[in-house]
Amino acid sequence: MKKLSLIIILIISLTTIGWADMSKTEKRTLTGGAVGAGAGAVVGAVAGNTALGLVGGAAVGLAGGYLYDHHEKSKKAAQDQAYQQGYEAGQKNQ
Repeated sequence: MKKLSLIIILIISLTTIGWADMSKTEKRTLTGGAVGAGAGAVVGAVAGNTALGLVGGAAVGLAGGYLYDHHEKSKKAAQDQAYQQGYEAGQKNQ
């Protein structure tokens, strides 16, 4: 268990080192992968196959992080569009 904890800490540390130059999409995707890997490792350890849980959790986490980023971008685009429409309507009323 100690070795597994060290591996998880190492993976998280390595992924956070290079985040300074990443886009929001890359950050959200990697965050999802790291969280998924951690959760998958725990579930895998309980089920008896830590490595499989780690890989499966990372894959699901990466996909989840990417989908979350897509969702956030859609919300931002809708908010920007609504703001623009409100601004234009306000300009017409003046």
